[in-house]
Amino acid sequence: MTASVLRCPAVAMFGIRFDLRNPAFAGVSMADRYQATLDMSEWADRLGGMVVGLSEHHGSDDGYLPSPLPMAAAIAARTSTVRINIAALIAPFHDPLRLAEDIAVVDLLSRGRLDLTIAGGYVHDEFAMFDVPMSQRPARVREAVETLKAAWAGEPFEFRGRTVQVTPTPAQPGGPKLTLGGSSEAAARRAARIADGFLPSDPKFWPFYQEECARLGKPDPGPYLGGSTTVVALAHDPDAGWDACAPYFLHEMNAYGAWQAEDDVQTTYWKVNDVDELRATGHYRVVTPEEYLAELRAAGPFAFAMFHPMVGGTPPELAWESLRLFEHEVLPHLG
Repeated sequence: MTASVLRCPAVAMFGIRFDLRNPAFAGVSMADRYQATLDMSEWADRLGGMVVGLSEHHGSDDGYLPSPLPMAAAIAARTSTVRINIAALIAPFHDPLRLAEDIAVVDLLSRGRLDLTIAGGYVHDEFAMFDVPMSQRPARVREAVETLKAAWAGEPFEFRGRTVQVTPTPAQPGGPKLTLGGSSEAAARRAARIADGFLPSDPKFWPFYQEECARLGKPDPGPYLGGSTTVVALAHDPDAGWDACAPYFLHEMNAYGAWQAEDDVQTTYWKVNDVDELRATGHYRVVTPEEYLAELRAAGPFAFAMFHPMVGGTPPELAWESLRLFEHEVLPHLG
């Protein structure tokens, strides 16, 4: 079969994302999980996927990816067209100058395929780990964004009272666009002031972003176009698929829920008691390829399929079962 046949039709937009959670009960070595991430990224690139997403957390018992930039560099080396999106990179834990350098290198390796969402973080244990007061989040986010933009202009600039210059500059002129993540009105307004876009944890914060853009005389960003955060897996027998996937779905839901309960972050995650309660939330779904194909067709030409194949520590072999069903029983029938 030729490569042109394998590539998905333009209307079948899809992406994959990874956080590299690897709980002990999954029985998978971290090295094998990292290798699977690279293999799946290459798979998405071969089939015409639009994006590979990565995220960042620190000191997690399940090994959540702490260093998305090295992983992005590895993915860049294994792919050629798919965009690589880090959402989010937690600014308070990074030296801004080193961050500017590292991002520039990854953007060059990817030939300009890197996208970034910058966030302030919310997990109390992480701030304790890095000895960063949580009260400094807004200031550190502002400094990071301002430093990255200045560094990537390619000229000397003032940083903490001294003149510095960052070389080399990224492949993308002016560097990757910087979207600001957040879960508050203040974050939305901050994004309008200093960033190139806004990614809210809840769409209800979007109007504050629009309002602040208007106040600043910036173009109206329009309605919020963020997609669903629902996790979808494919199986010929959805009930059997649920039985196989449930421990990993439950692990992700409760791990995020525990973190976000600490800071009263408003997202789609919270702690649940059991699999039945989890399934009732609708946040995780297992459907047949035929059902998913019908959903994508009904969504029209701008339908987007986002997969989180190793969600919650799902073993690679189980994750591949779902991805192969998408490749062989969904993609060929779109377009």
